[in-house]
Amino acid sequence: MALPSPSALANADTAMPVLHGPFAETAALLLLCAAVGALFVRLRQPVLIAYIVVGILVGPAVLGLVKAHDQVDLLAQMGVAVLLFVVGLKLDIQHVRHIGPVALATGLGQLTFTIVFGFFLTMVLGKGWLEALYVAVALTFSSTIIIVKLLSDKRELDSLHGRIAVGFLIVQDLAVVLAMMTVSAMRTTTDGGGWTEVVPDVLLRLVGVGLFMWALMRWVLPRVVASMARSQELLLLFALAWGVGLAAMGEWVGLSKEAGAFLAGFSLASTPYREAMSARLTGIRDFLLLFFFIDLGAKLDFSTLGAELVPSIWLSLFVLIGNPLIVMAIMGYMGYRKRTGFLAGLTVAQISEFSIVFVAMGIALGHVGVGTLSLVTLVGLATITLSTYMILYSQPLYERLGPWLGWFERKRPHRELAEETQLGETDNHMEVLVFGTGRYGRRLLTQLRRDGVRAVGVDFDPEAAQALASEGLPVLFGDGEDPDFLETLPLAQVRWVVSALPQWESNRALLHALEAAGFRGQVAAVARDAAHAQAAHDKGVALVFNPFDDAADHAARHLADLMGPQEKP
Repeated sequence: MALPSPSALANADTAMPVLHGPFAETAALLLLCAAVGALFVRLRQPVLIAYIVVGILVGPAVLGLVKAHDQVDLLAQMGVAVLLFVVGLKLDIQHVRHIGPVALATGLGQLTFTIVFGFFLTMVLGKGWLEALYVAVALTFSSTIIIVKLLSDKRELDSLHGRIAVGFLIVQDLAVVLAMMTVSAMRTTTDGGGWTEVVPDVLLRLVGVGLFMWALMRWVLPRVVASMARSQELLLLFALAWGVGLAAMGEWVGLSKEAGAFLAGFSLASTPYREAMSARLTGIRDFLLLFFFIDLGAKLDFSTLGAELVPSIWLSLFVLIGNPLIVMAIMGYMGYRKRTGFLAGLTVAQISEFSIVFVAMGIALGHVGVGTLSLVTLVGLATITLSTYMILYSQPLYERLGPWLGWFERKRPHRELAEETQLGETDNHMEVLVFGTGRYGRRLLTQLRRDGVRAVGVDFDPEAAQALASEGLPVLFGDGEDPDFLETLPLAQVRWVVSALPQWESNRALLHALEAAGFRGQVAAVARDAAHAQAAHDKGVALVFNPFDDAADHAARHLADLMGPQEKP
């Protein structure tokens, strides 16, 4: 039997299917993310960290399995654009007017503190002044993308601390844009240009973008969106096209894709269709952000990390502890409670992916070396990982640290107290307090009022409180998880407290706060699943509602009554 010739073998090899290429690599990435994500969920760890770990594993630093870097990077950029577009959708003009002063003061205060103290700390660690300046600026940037994703997953994006955090993160994003422009200006001056040419050009572009957006929001977008809303599929397509299109335009005019995507969402935030667009984009956002975290992990450079290990530990501690403390100090001075400042401060306890990009620009200019990039990479990896856990477990963390945080609160937190004014009837007419006025809590409050029960709602979302007040329902703005707020309520007159808060951690915190405030009445809670219900029973909750079971039981009884007596099988 004759052996096949080499040419025949070559032809046979080319005829056989091969498992490589962008499509196959993307499929393998998704399968790996699903497997590692399932493992992390089983271990009760954040899935976000699992995606970064996958990026590190498949990236050039470890296995180097993925070659489709351009495709992954494109999907990652799309995910960032969609995320910030959704963030912009939630920030209408009224909200910006409300949180503007505190967001600006907190954002600028944190930036100044981090740059000044970060610079001196880096100098003490043995770095040169220019390298210290680059590192200090890099430490000021917090990852808006990661923070918004975490707050959204915890359903805290609409809370007071969530709104304030998003506000000063936007201030940071503007600082990122200015820092990038400054570095670009350094390159321009090196090539013969001047600052007198760069600065007026940048200001002119900012003014032009502002006027363009104002004109669109005033005369064009309301009609266009109303026309698109005739079809849900068309509305979703328009939202994606508008967000990604303005992201590209933002980069073209010299801002950034992130700023453009945010402005795209903000321009639609005042339309009545923003909730519909936000809901339809949630799944797309989560899918695309998966590639962002993979890309982030794959780009981490581990080649020269050993020499920067000790400095990275000190700088990581500075970011993890120093940044939240300065935010708490500023917010406490401005009249917010220590809990609000603490929860908002945790959102700046990490550096951003832009920090790495910023230092890389410095390397391209010859200002700093590769060791600086390694240092910032280590700080980024440590702070992103640890701050994720700090935010996910913020309530238990506050319960432990709260007694020592009195330094960061005025005797009378006037700004937050000004929000905690009853928008309906007086405090002397309370029999039932309903915490959480979402769909279930609002319905429960409405029905209790119709039945003659003197019930009052409590919500930590200013817009939700205002919406209830506009309907003539009594409502208080306040945080049920804060013992200081509960102490301001006439709990001695309240017979029942009903918790319609969505997560068990929030319910547990409310129970602890009620106990600390000396509440002696009965507590009812809404359980979302069996584990939630069992945990509530174990904590001594007198009455547990299960919306799905209760609704099904009621529907079955109603249907049986309509059918009349039936013979039992």
